[in-house]
Amino acid sequence: MTFWEYLGNRHQQLLADAFQHASAVFQCMVLATAIGVLTGVVTYRSDWAGNLATTATSTILTIPSLAMIGLLIPVVGLGVPPTVVSLTLYGLLPIVRNAIVGLRGVDPTLVDAARGIGMSRPVRLVRVELPLAWPPILTGIRVSTQMLMGIAAIAAYASGPGLGNEIFRGLASLGSKNALNQVLAGTLGIVILALLFDAVYVLIGRLTIPRGIRV
Repeated sequence: MTFWEYLGNRHQQLLADAFQHASAVFQCMVLATAIGVLTGVVTYRSDWAGNLATTATSTILTIPSLAMIGLLIPVVGLGVPPTVVSLTLYGLLPIVRNAIVGLRGVDPTLVDAARGIGMSRPVRLVRVELPLAWPPILTGIRVSTQMLMGIAAIAAYASGPGLGNEIFRGLASLGSKNALNQVLAGTLGIVILALLFDAVYVLIGRLTIPRGIRV
């Protein structure tokens, strides 16, 4: 069976796996973005706190993904929970680091001007600092998403959702006539999803970042 014939016969299952894969990554990115930006907001004013946050999230990223999921299985079980926890943790570093860098890079004169017209600290953060820090934060989100697209495939080890199941089935049956087709279909699906997500982020950037800041 050729690769195209395999795709024709399995397209419904592949589409279902692709949807689950994209859904898992999207939901974990929402969680990682919320946690990462909040961490950046809390720590960017202090050098030691910012360094601690960056070091902690960097340490998480050094843990092999297969080991992370394996360690989570006895704690949260199989399926979706270890997938969500591991992907959310892995997605934190680029977001936290870029949030801290972006917030620290805001022109102090603009913050002083906002303070001078009576803006409180929370209002300055929401209306001045975060909008100006948004470009690097969005870059961190894009980097995290690309990372998680690949890492999410390992979730199949814990019966997680996504295209990783196709890859694992192919690897488990190496030598059979469809093994290579399964691995290739799962891999290409992940690449295509990563490109689609990145295109969406480019569009979001064009819609949310003023032209002057982009330049």
